[in-house]
Amino acid sequence: MHITVHLPDGSTHRLEALEGWRVMEVIRDWGLPIKGECGGACACATCHVRVKEEWLDRLIPASDEELEMLDGAFNVEDSSRLCCQIIMTPELDGLEVELAEDSLAELPPERLVVGG
Repeated sequence: MHITVHLPDGSTHRLEALEGWRVMEVIRDWGLPIKGECGGACACATCHVRVKEEWLDRLIPASDEELEMLDGAFNVEDSSRLCCQIIMTPELDGLEVELAEDSLAELPPERLVVGG
């Protein structure tokens, strides 16, 4: 399975994803600059994404808790979701999201390569 992530700088990243993982975890673990400050507890809105329209009806509807957190995010649209609340399933293979500007983390000046 995979997801495609569009960043505000115009770059696109196709990431391998595992069933049962949160989309936020997939994005973070592949090293893309997502804040995800609460770690997936739906306690902030720092993993705000916009889901491509053709995928919206395949998602489980947002909970009241998620909608409340999105109320505190910037530039929320009808396609906005918290990607910590989107769990990968086979039906979501190929999911496309755009990371919202307010969810971008700053990258360190250089990355460490482990196992090189």
